[in-house]
Amino acid sequence: MRILVSGAGIAGPVLAHWLTRYGFEVTVVERAPALRRTGGHAVDLFRPAVDISERMGVLPRIEERATGTERMSVFREGARRPVRADLTKILGGASDRHVEVMRDDLTTIYYDATRDDVEYLFGDSVTSVAPGGEVTFEHAAPRRFDLVVGADGLHSTVRRLVFGAGAGRGSFLGACFAVLSLPNVSGLDGELLMHVGVGRTAGAYGARHLDDARVLFLFRSAREPDWDHRDVPRQKELVRKTFAGLHPQVDGWLKELDGTPAFYFDSISRLRMDGWSRGRVTLVGDAGYCPGPAVGGSTTLAVVGAYVLAGELARAGGDHERAFPAYERVMAEHVRGSRAVASSAARTLIPTSRLGGWGLAQGARLVSALPAGPGRALLRLTTRSARLYNAMAVEDYAPAGDGHRTRS
Repeated sequence: MRILVSGAGIAGPVLAHWLTRYGFEVTVVERAPALRRTGGHAVDLFRPAVDISERMGVLPRIEERATGTERMSVFREGARRPVRADLTKILGGASDRHVEVMRDDLTTIYYDATRDDVEYLFGDSVTSVAPGGEVTFEHAAPRRFDLVVGADGLHSTVRRLVFGAGAGRGSFLGACFAVLSLPNVSGLDGELLMHVGVGRTAGAYGARHLDDARVLFLFRSAREPDWDHRDVPRQKELVRKTFAGLHPQVDGWLKELDGTPAFYFDSISRLRMDGWSRGRVTLVGDAGYCPGPAVGGSTTLAVVGAYVLAGELARAGGDHERAFPAYERVMAEHVRGSRAVASSAARTLIPTSRLGGWGLAQGARLVSALPAGPGRALLRLTTRSARLYNAMAVEDYAPAGDGHRTRS
């Protein structure tokens, strides 16, 4: 059975791994000419995604590439001194199994786990999908596939082609984010620097295996930007105007905007669809249910979704009319929870008042100052994301042809 997966980010390679393990023939098409290997921005793998990665046999490589961030300094706008916090206590209290890793490192690891068994078509993209499975590409010759999966992110081409240009209109969460790469002149070794103002937050961090650093800008916006998401000069100008004057250190980061080798900008929007499947086509990860980039745990959700989709297809013997509805039923609760978490996280990370900024800084200091047990208990009482991700149970899908499975 031949399955086409569009997108070689996170969900695509994870899905390809499990599909090939269950005996399916998989092709992955990716618009980019090659995998990005510049490090990307940091993403979180919470317990269910860590468990799935361990079953894939790639967890040791992921742990080797962990960012190693252990400390956090929070500078509030107008405050004289920063608040210091132990990030390992905060992260350890938020999840009992967690790894922070650069996104492009994670993509490379998942790709390496599949490249010997999966056909990858780089520098190409889908241009049409017929109901019978006939697919045309920008460059490759047309082919027929039994199933097509869109794993091509928030701005999914497959979703637009199959569900229509207006499908999955995101509900704007009132914020935007940007990421840039810059020389690690501050020597960020295991430290996260955060500058928090009303309606804007900027943070810089490094990774122990990278020579450069990343800066994440988060800011509130009354309305969603209406320009093309590829209009980079305009995006940089908006970031520059929004964060100017927050702190001299942030002004220094802004000076790197024009020369940065890596820059990404997007609105923080929550994707809503009534269903993720139509005929022989389904969506996985951000393409179908992005909870909100940078705030909603979308990486963990993408890994879990890819694993569940492959498992349900194996369980149904490739019958998509049975597998797709089962996949959507399993993921529905996880997606609803992630959407709620994204809204809460956006409000916390980008305070709307000076009091909110004070609460963010003091809360981090309190948790890091408490012993591990009380600190973990406090976080689980106050952090919705911790409860959500630690409660996500995933099936232990049996190999194809064996209907037995157990809950882990």
